[in-house]
Amino acid sequence: MTRLMIIVGSVREGRVGLPVAQWVRAEVERHGGFEVDFVDLAELALPLMDEPNHPAKHEYTRPYTMAWSERVTAADAFVFVTPEYNHSLSPALKNAVDYLFREWGRKPVGFVSYGGVSGGSRSVAAFEPVLTTLGLVKTGSNVEIPFVGGRLVDGAFAAEDRERGLLNRMLDELGPLSEALRPLR
Repeated sequence: MTRLMIIVGSVREGRVGLPVAQWVRAEVERHGGFEVDFVDLAELALPLMDEPNHPAKHEYTRPYTMAWSERVTAADAFVFVTPEYNHSLSPALKNAVDYLFREWGRKPVGFVSYGGVSGGSRSVAAFEPVLTTLGLVKTGSNVEIPFVGGRLVDGAFAAEDRERGLLNRMLDELGPLSEALRPLR
């Protein structure tokens, strides 16, 4: 079974990213094609990059970096649940990605982005050069959630059929894409 890591890309207090990611997790479990590793960056609590060596050297000195490396290495595919901050990407998610290098390579990633009018699309666009550098392969289907703040009901994200359909299309893509890329890892 494909091991899918869902990463909550916001660490802000009162964030809407956690309810969105919890919805993603429930949909992934309903889909049934994945073993899930749910990573809340607020709980992971990686400090701002503090490793003395470049991540490409894979010479980690901090226990939390070693543990993070093991988790990411074990993953076959990723879903980044990411906000858009000031027309760009989440610094917490970028920091978590930057801690590592080869662990990401030749694995697929899908995005569930959220924000205001753009639904987080500019965050995903800002990630493109990072994905290319790391060798991550982006899915064709991604979920963009505009005006997400008004979409919470009793603390839970209220998804629409369109978002469910896009997420399921992404999940249908992640499994086979992970298998196709496996020999290249």
